[in-house]
Amino acid sequence: MTMDMLLEDWGVVDYLTACQRQRSLVDSVVAGAPGRLIFCEHPPVITLGRVTKPDSLLYGRPDVLDRGVQIYPVDRGGDVTLHAPGQLVVYVIMDLNLYGRHLKVYLEKLEQVAVDLLKDFGILAVSIPGKRGVFVAKKKIISIGIGVRKWVTYHGMGINVSTDLSLFDLIRPCGLDVKMTSINKLLHKPVDLAAVRAGTIAHFEQIFAKTGS
Repeated sequence: MTMDMLLEDWGVVDYLTACQRQRSLVDSVVAGAPGRLIFCEHPPVITLGRVTKPDSLLYGRPDVLDRGVQIYPVDRGGDVTLHAPGQLVVYVIMDLNLYGRHLKVYLEKLEQVAVDLLKDFGILAVSIPGKRGVFVAKKKIISIGIGVRKWVTYHGMGINVSTDLSLFDLIRPCGLDVKMTSINKLLHKPVDLAAVRAGTIAHFEQIFAKTGS
């Protein structure tokens, strides 16, 4: 990347393993190492953010596990979300001491990266004030949730490319009464994850290089 961040592709990785790797990278960035822009996919997993409401999980834990979906509490903001193969997960380990200590601005920039990315595929998406993430009409396509320690960010966003959308029936995504959609479903054709990854990198550089924050 032209920014002072390194790219990593973790492929398909267990969710807890990814969390451990992120925590280690946060420690290294706090100590002065370059930031990371990380791409991966996860086996089916529901993650419970710090403000998850009791009614956001629509089925009991045994029923969820029977569907082959794991459940983990997680140290990020937001409510419940779901990761599964076909969803491109983007983790951002960024030192906001270098890019401006403005969490709201940072989150808005992540949303703009997502909106611009989808525009490349002919999809008109928007962010909605008070509802973190990116939406197409009344459906949500990209979820965003972050953690921050000593002004270093971690976690990030999940981009539904070819995700099995039926899995979202297990939850109220982000605590909202909203249906999820995906790039493939909207375009009625398969889209290569590599193309989505490349577009994300390009727009990330553009958005975060505009003001240096």
